[in-house]
Amino acid sequence: MLQNISGTQTNMAGALSLNDYAPISLSKMAGVALQNRTDTKYVLSVNMLQQIMPQLADDYSALVVNGQRLSAYRTLYFDTPQFDLYHRHHAGILDRYKVRSREYVASDLAFLEVKHKTNKGRTIKERVRTPELVGSIYGDSAKFLQDTYPYDAVQLQPKLWVEYSRITLVSRHRQERVTIDVNLSYSWKDKTISLPHIAIIEVKQEGFSHQSDIKRQLHQRHIRLTGFSKYCVGISLIYPELKHNNFKSKLRLVEKLAQEQSHVYLN
Repeated sequence: MLQNISGTQTNMAGALSLNDYAPISLSKMAGVALQNRTDTKYVLSVNMLQQIMPQLADDYSALVVNGQRLSAYRTLYFDTPQFDLYHRHHAGILDRYKVRSREYVASDLAFLEVKHKTNKGRTIKERVRTPELVGSIYGDSAKFLQDTYPYDAVQLQPKLWVEYSRITLVSRHRQERVTIDVNLSYSWKDKTISLPHIAIIEVKQEGFSHQSDIKRQLHQRHIRLTGFSKYCVGISLIYPELKHNNFKSKLRLVEKLAQEQSHVYLN
């Protein structure tokens, strides 16, 4: 996966009008890191995203890394042999965790991350830089998890690869960061499922607010916020034998968007 990255990224950047956005560097994003925040997610078709993006160029800057406004991500998610973290999410438990190793392909950086969704609706992310993408939990990785993960880290095993391209926007008017993920693909062993027809928008704010330029554009197009865990949807698709009743509405949404946009592919 993630082959012919440079050509794909260039074509998609043009299709989404990313060159119309003023650039912002990683160093200038420090003020909107928002590691402790509220997240609001939206799922829409790539075709609809193409209509929205030109309307936002005056309100947001786009992160540029090594000359690219679209960045390739590779993520390896961990869970227990019984998929306890997945099942906590499926059961609707508000206090839950994800553990993942993530590689930022363009910048050649890798981190081990713990993402904690609290029962107050806050998202707290802690991470440590690693020399390369972590494939198993031991040594320094295990030590990091002792302080950031409340369960037995020794049980964690790699379970799912998730790959996608990400646009990061920074508001010019308020403390707000937006990530837009496209070209989503899941894999484990010899099984791969790609979802090139959907886009996932996540609005990250210090506190929930309707004062958001991208939220206004989405509202005008009747696109409603929806919870959407890339990990849980991926597990449901790659491991269909696991219980996934509570994620069926998300899977139906993915199918609906595929039917609406069966002829549109940004590659």
